[in-house]
Amino acid sequence: MRSVKFNKNLKIFNRKDTIQIYLDDLRSSGKSIGFVPTMGALHAGHLSLIDAARKKADVVVCSIFVNPTQFNDKKDLENYPRPIEDDLKKLRQPGCDVLFLPEVDEMYIDSEFWEIELGNLDKILEGKIRPGHYQGVTQIVKKLFDILKPEFAFFGQKDYQQIKVIEFMVKKLNIRVKLIICPIIREIDGLAMSSRNINLLPEERLQAIALFQSLTLARELFKTKSVSRIKKEVQIFLRSCPGIEMEYFEIFNARTFKSINSKNAKTIIALVAARIGKIRIIDNMYLNKLNTY
Repeated sequence: MRSVKFNKNLKIFNRKDTIQIYLDDLRSSGKSIGFVPTMGALHAGHLSLIDAARKKADVVVCSIFVNPTQFNDKKDLENYPRPIEDDLKKLRQPGCDVLFLPEVDEMYIDSEFWEIELGNLDKILEGKIRPGHYQGVTQIVKKLFDILKPEFAFFGQKDYQQIKVIEFMVKKLNIRVKLIICPIIREIDGLAMSSRNINLLPEERLQAIALFQSLTLARELFKTKSVSRIKKEVQIFLRSCPGIEMEYFEIFNARTFKSINSKNAKTIIALVAARIGKIRIIDNMYLNKLNTY
């Protein structure tokens, strides 16, 4: 754990070249960089990543960039919350040292093309429902890694499939960065914190708790039931919940990110996605005791 306290005054950069020069100078003086990528609309989950980075690195860099290439629904892109003034207030609290806040034309040129082979990771679950999404995710994360060159990058467990995709890319392209998975931060009633939660209507907000309840049910059933039985009972539960349009509930080997039929894997994770009104919500939970971050 690092004991270095860095500048408490948030420094904001909009251009790639200026932030690169700034961070290169810090690296040359022996300071390590911890990076927290976000699309803004910051909540306690994001701030927990910044806290984790603060404990691991000398300098904490956060980015806010609503990346257009990972949205396959233009309305979703248009409606994505962008409360930048509120975000800046949160980032000016102790913890974050540097904010990278670029415009789209700083990150992309019109003639740009990106495609990376991701095995089966972009063809299942979120990848199947949101075709092209993970191409956009890897495209922007690779750009941010190239610009910022962090030693550590921090991601929340809630987007678990995204973590596996980025992990695949890092290995495939030999990127020198250590990925660190941080626990899901939840509301008091269990709902996983998400920037999109703000768009839930009051009744939908209450209905959304069913996702956390389904995962809690799966974890309890895991003690005595088979994997196939767990899936069946949880799917029955979700279909009975008002306002919940289930998209999937799956149980995977957390390391290989493949579906399983037995409990032999060391780390097993349940993943769920549903629509509640116009909002998609995803969540997950480890089912066995060998939970590692």
